[in-house]
Amino acid sequence: MTLPVFDLHCDTADRLAWQSLPQDLRAACGQDFYGPGDETDPEACRDLARNRCHLSLEQVGATPWAQCLACFVPDELSPEQAVRFYEHVSSHITREVGKNPGAVTLAHGAADVAPALARGGFVAVRTIENARLFAADLGLVARLAEEGLVMASLSWNACGPLASGHDTHAGLTDLGAQALREMERAGVTLDVSHLNDESLEDVLARSRRPLVASHSNARAVCDHPRNLTDRQFLEIRDRGGLVGLNFCPAFLAKEPGQVGFDEVAAHIEHWLDLGGEDVVALGSDYDGTDVPPFLDGAATMPAFQRLLTDRFGEDLCARICAGNALAFFARQG
Repeated sequence: MTLPVFDLHCDTADRLAWQSLPQDLRAACGQDFYGPGDETDPEACRDLARNRCHLSLEQVGATPWAQCLACFVPDELSPEQAVRFYEHVSSHITREVGKNPGAVTLAHGAADVAPALARGGFVAVRTIENARLFAADLGLVARLAEEGLVMASLSWNACGPLASGHDTHAGLTDLGAQALREMERAGVTLDVSHLNDESLEDVLARSRRPLVASHSNARAVCDHPRNLTDRQFLEIRDRGGLVGLNFCPAFLAKEPGQVGFDEVAAHIEHWLDLGGEDVVALGSDYDGTDVPPFLDGAATMPAFQRLLTDRFGEDLCARICAGNALAFFARQG
């Protein structure tokens, strides 16, 4: 039997909702983020149960699986457009949960995840990547927390109304600092993946609760600005946070076309050398990036767990795949 999984980040929710996205919002995004092929075979990428994506109930199979289903908000959207975009993706998740009674549980907060996963099946966890919608109304933080939002990040790659990603060197804005305070008040965990170094420094200076980097690797192993420096990792560790291993080849190795298990394991080994045995988790970035063939879809997880067990032992494999994330969110709940 495979070990349980708690994956901190994927973009599957967007990909499934994209084909029914109102045309004005799709045009505002400036590009089709999902595909290729989805637009010519839309029915293949709408249903959580079976699809052509990295993640589906069919691919997950018998593996008990908790998944942070991020609503990724494109940088091109205004905060007001982002509110509508989030509502569309969130509603799609709700409908997909309703279509699969007994097979899918929708977590209504961090405390729901562990008991739901213990019962087996698939647990859907609401998160946001690039919560620029909060700039339209900071009251959304508390309202969405009441609706089950567990975690959110403040930026994607560009300069945003709350914070900025690695395309710029701008820091946390005054509104972003207010959003951070509202998130901490409402119990929404801050995800620091995609923050540039300047914004992350500002967050470290202001935050009072543990932080998560849901899908970021080790910069010392692969020198990419999306990855964490050792100092950043240690700050997250010392604050009781989590770091999710990203499967994106460009964040794993200098030669992305040659990524195998050794390249993935190198990031884990580096973090273990930094005392991160309670910090490392999974943050696949499924359906948000290409991934190495041996990780191509949720159906590869049992084989990946065997590789992890052979290299690191079953106890550490269990902690990486779910245990550390479960312990973290149990503390937040």
